[in-house]
Amino acid sequence: MNNTVVAHVTPPPVLDPVSTVVATLHLWWNSFAKALPSIAGGIIFLLIAWVVGRLVARGVRRAFFHRDYADLGGVLGSIAFGFIMLTAVLVASVIVFPSVKPGTIISSLGIGSVAIGFAFKDILQNLLAGILLLINRPFRRGDQVIVKGFEGTVEHIQSRATLIKTYDGRRVIIPNSDIYTSAVTIHTAFPTVRSQIEVGIGYGDDPDHAMRVFRQAMAGVEGVEQDPGPDVLAVGFGDSTVTLRARWWTAPKVTIGIKAKVILAIRRAAQENGIDLPFPTTTVLFHDQTDEADGDRTRQREGWPAGNDPPRALRDVRVSPDRAAGLAQEDAPAA
Repeated sequence: MNNTVVAHVTPPPVLDPVSTVVATLHLWWNSFAKALPSIAGGIIFLLIAWVVGRLVARGVRRAFFHRDYADLGGVLGSIAFGFIMLTAVLVASVIVFPSVKPGTIISSLGIGSVAIGFAFKDILQNLLAGILLLINRPFRRGDQVIVKGFEGTVEHIQSRATLIKTYDGRRVIIPNSDIYTSAVTIHTAFPTVRSQIEVGIGYGDDPDHAMRVFRQAMAGVEGVEQDPGPDVLAVGFGDSTVTLRARWWTAPKVTIGIKAKVILAIRRAAQENGIDLPFPTTTVLFHDQTDEADGDRTRQREGWPAGNDPPRALRDVRVSPDRAAGLAQEDAPAA
């Protein structure tokens, strides 16, 4: 006969939910109170790092400003401030959480840097392009440029983009990577630039005389450079004019205003010297083949002068029999 022993398990006592919540909050508060000195130390360290970072950034900006690299100093100052603050956050995290090892944080950043690089690829690309633009300095603040179809004055070169103020008072923000990889036209790269317009004079005018008159007129315009001086060249024949090309040199920032003055000066000189500036003229000849005058060159005008002995119409041309026989023999194939 088997004797079976039944064990009786005593269930755990049911805890009061209110007491459990109070105990948990009490534990959290004790942990927070214990960490208060570390939290205060981390906050104080961040404040000190912020002040140091601002001073370093200001010093970098001033150092580059005195060397005429204000934009580059601004970008490098911002980078220096960001690097100091990032380092300060890592140190503060170690102060607040002593169990966190700096090596663990750095290794975590190394693993996450790949994802960060893909996420912020465009931002980093623009930042690098901006630094290269500021170091190479193909253009500066105040230069007049054309880039990506936009024309205006460079206002500011930032870490991400370049600000351009167009001539009609609008601001255009162009990413630095686009500027670095695109063709840029710089109007103010040299002390003077050349402008030109084309002027058509009548075929009855003397081109040499017209070129002398226009050259003198341009030389008298204020703002046109005398060395090199203005010149005029004959460049072609138009439908109703002989085309002359007037060229002159000016300072790069006054080209539009000087061009307007040159156009008015040339027109005034042409009027004063009797030089014709004709507008396009077209002559249209209508030929009505049902007219009774068709074929009568003394009455029908198709661009040739009328006279007593005009060219004969084709229907009036007659060939003698002897001449016709001779033409037939000439066209016959050789035996």
